[in-house]
Amino acid sequence: MTRTWMRVLGATAALAISTALPAAEPITVDIVKFAFTPKEITVAPGMTVVWINHDETPHTVAASDHSFVSKALDTNDRYEHTFADEGDIPYYCTVHPFMTGVVHVRKP
Repeated sequence: MTRTWMRVLGATAALAISTALPAAEPITVDIVKFAFTPKEITVAPGMTVVWINHDETPHTVAASDHSFVSKALDTNDRYEHTFADEGDIPYYCTVHPFMTGVVHVRKP
């Protein structure tokens, strides 16, 4: 193999290694005192959001566009959803519709 090809292969391998990023940690939204905290978050496509209910009262997490809905979450229950597409996804608790939040999905 010539030195030129070896350099090209080496550069290609280095690029592959540098672009192989570890998966991002999920973002957590806490449900506390009848509120989603934080109320609005921004994530990249492919990221997972985890909602955890810390209240004594059951709550749900439901997208306004019906793209996801959780079961009733009891104390310390969690619900996860991975967001594939860009956009703004408002959500609410079906048991307490005054509880609202928004996930903004944007490319980094």
